[in-house]
Amino acid sequence: MWAGPVGQTAPVSALVWTTVVSLAAWCWLLLCRGFFWRTDVRLPPHREPDVWPPVCVVVPARDEAAVLPASLPSLLAQDYPGRAEVFLVDDGSTDGTAELARELAGRYGGLPLTVTSPGEPPAGWTGKLWAVRHGIGLARAREPEFLLLTDADIAHAPDSLRTLVAAARTGGHDVVSLMARLRVESVWERLVVPAFVYFFAQLYPFRRIGRRGSRTAAAAGGCVLLRADAAERARIPDAIRQAVIDDVALARAVKGSGGHIWLGLAERVDSVRPYPRLHDLWRMVSRSAYAQLRHSPLLLVGTVAGLALVYLVPPAAVAAGAVSGSRATAVAGAAAWAVMAATFAPMLRYYRQPVWTAPLLPFTALLYLLMTVDSAVQHYRGRGAAWKGRTYARPEAVPDEG
Repeated sequence: MWAGPVGQTAPVSALVWTTVVSLAAWCWLLLCRGFFWRTDVRLPPHREPDVWPPVCVVVPARDEAAVLPASLPSLLAQDYPGRAEVFLVDDGSTDGTAELARELAGRYGGLPLTVTSPGEPPAGWTGKLWAVRHGIGLARAREPEFLLLTDADIAHAPDSLRTLVAAARTGGHDVVSLMARLRVESVWERLVVPAFVYFFAQLYPFRRIGRRGSRTAAAAGGCVLLRADAAERARIPDAIRQAVIDDVALARAVKGSGGHIWLGLAERVDSVRPYPRLHDLWRMVSRSAYAQLRHSPLLLVGTVAGLALVYLVPPAAVAAGAVSGSRATAVAGAAAWAVMAATFAPMLRYYRQPVWTAPLLPFTALLYLLMTVDSAVQHYRGRGAAWKGRTYARPEAVPDEG
């Protein structure tokens, strides 16, 4: 007659303990993960130099005609007191990107613009980094102190370049990078984009990135101010020529060579690229998610289990506790869910989204879990990371060029 209660105790206890572990994980993330959830890491205090150093801006662009009218004029209009020049490198576009760039320069004027093309990338190079290499090669003839690497979809406020340079000079940084504010207009953008930046900050806490001696390194590829001598010392971009996630690879290379890097959230640097459908956002994440896991099945299994434990267990525990009458399960699940929502709320405020949507984060995390699995599936189907008509299979070993 005791078989029923004893048989029911084990699964209930297992669920309670799993939920308690999830709650403990959230307490650790809240307090011990570099306060990743805070959004106050902005450009540090800086002072303007007496003499402004020369800067070259390198813009790799592939089929960007749709966004250039909203981004390129903002670069050309930079209010920079020193010598600055823009190099737009057309990476095999088929939509008239190069011609449009020249037309926009003629129409708006501003900083000098050079439009060039490096041709198809050789084996062992991603297209974007091959374009960056070509642009940096042209820029070196101008002997700049800094290189601004910025994507073709990034719009800059008129004082963006001068504040980046002033911050780098004041803080002695070799890299100053800003996580551009992504577009949040469609329903799916509002649901997925703030979580994208939140998850990135969880992986790479911004405070740890800027700390000397810390091993954490990352940058945001849309806006990277790089000291030219640090680029030579770290062999950028040759040392990272195979990288699909090139911004993180760049930051690691610079920090690994003794450089001082900094990453924070932007206030007046914005991405104008639209992601109106879930399919668009899905491609953005899945194209590189498995590369982030170094194409490791073990890391994939661990990531899926971790996402499930941290993000999916709390709401499931609340529902299971309500159904089974287990108050401990429901309370622990609700507490973990509350901490999760509280850590997400600052990012929603940064993106000017309603804070009441924070409890929806488990649903968004489930989408990211599925995107990550899909990224692995595409990899093993031989499709690799795909972007703008190019597919990058798993990188093979390429001899070091010294």
